[in-house]
Amino acid sequence: MPFPLPYAGHDLSGQVALVTGASSGLGRRFAAVLSAAGASVAVAARRTDKLKSLVDEVTARGGKAVAVELDVMDAASITRAVDAAERQLGLINILVNNAGIPDAAYATKMPLELVDRVIDTNFRAPFLLSCEVARRLMAADKPGSIVNLSSVGAYSYNASAASTLYCATKSAVLRLTETLAMEWAPFNINVNAIAPGLFMSEMTEGMVQRVGDRASAKFPRKRIGDPAQLDSTLLYLLSPASEFVTGICIRVDDAQMPR
Repeated sequence: MPFPLPYAGHDLSGQVALVTGASSGLGRRFAAVLSAAGASVAVAARRTDKLKSLVDEVTARGGKAVAVELDVMDAASITRAVDAAERQLGLINILVNNAGIPDAAYATKMPLELVDRVIDTNFRAPFLLSCEVARRLMAADKPGSIVNLSSVGAYSYNASAASTLYCATKSAVLRLTETLAMEWAPFNINVNAIAPGLFMSEMTEGMVQRVGDRASAKFPRKRIGDPAQLDSTLLYLLSPASEFVTGICIRVDDAQMPR
């Protein structure tokens, strides 16, 4: 046991994290939060211009961050990104699989190209990235923690949302979390997930601009989440405080969706 019990701290000093989809939205917030907790952070996305501004912000606050170009739909890009992050920061022992895209179309109206993009981004990429990071941790005989981003859509669906495939991939992420946790428990690699409800992000802001804030009117508390309300859950799942927790998914949705 590397720390005395009971232990509830969220200190990530000495840890190296990789956050995907970090150019905006929740990913950008997650990277900043992990840096503030002491981790060195590799921020990964296709839009490297936006990553630079994030690195500058982290550095200005005294943290350490590097930008890594990553196209999660390209398996070779995944390997290159992990290589680049480790060359600059060292062995990755924290992975946040945040990158994801919506489908925003009814199932029968989705072109094949969109079907492939949603599956590859939301499910194939977290699987490949998790395996890439875990393989290196196993070779080094080091522990690690992985957090996958699922969604409340994995539990509840409204047909008018036109997001059948998105919800199906997020349900697959949830099950992947459970199965990888079992497979990698002997290697001291924890795998957990977060299922957010509706939070303000780049994607959400675009939706609100198009159709107005009609969704929150149906929620019990009439509000959309602030990304800061995910901080404590993320830190809990990635810190020594949750060392005994693996294979679970925490819903953070303010009771927005029915159980």
